[in-house]
Amino acid sequence: MQIREATEDDWPAIHPIFRAVVDAGETYAYPAGLSMEAARPLWMEPSPGRTFVAVDGDRVLGSAKTGPNRPGRGSHVATASFMVDPAAQGRGAGRALGEHVVAAARADGYRAMQFNAVVETNTAAVALWRSLGFRVVGTVPEAFEHPEHGFVGLHVMHLDLRAG
Repeated sequence: MQIREATEDDWPAIHPIFRAVVDAGETYAYPAGLSMEAARPLWMEPSPGRTFVAVDGDRVLGSAKTGPNRPGRGSHVATASFMVDPAAQGRGAGRALGEHVVAAARADGYRAMQFNAVVETNTAAVALWRSLGFRVVGTVPEAFEHPEHGFVGLHVMHLDLRAG
């Protein structure tokens, strides 16, 4: 598996992953059924943001996007989002993308990384981010409507990039 910056040519391979993850309704609040054209600006980050792909040969296994969490006086804190092809889950693409994005944010000079909305029932993601040093700094109760569990909380998670 290789992690590299995404190109415009990768978007047609990323979009089916985006659709599968979003349409499942378990981890992202984006509306279901977004077309390639409507979804593209939500995932393909303009500068200073960056989008990455995890690839195995020609196959895109997952993708991540990162950039400033807020503009101006908040731009020293990065944020990121991750999606792995459901057919490729359990092969380490999420961890590889996570490690790569954290390293890239550190190299880009960000002081910290903040995830604004990690669905609390997404226990695999919460465990992964904790294993990479993130901590839950708060949970917004019932902020996400999960198709199976109903209204569940969204964790705000934080990692100090100056440490380690």
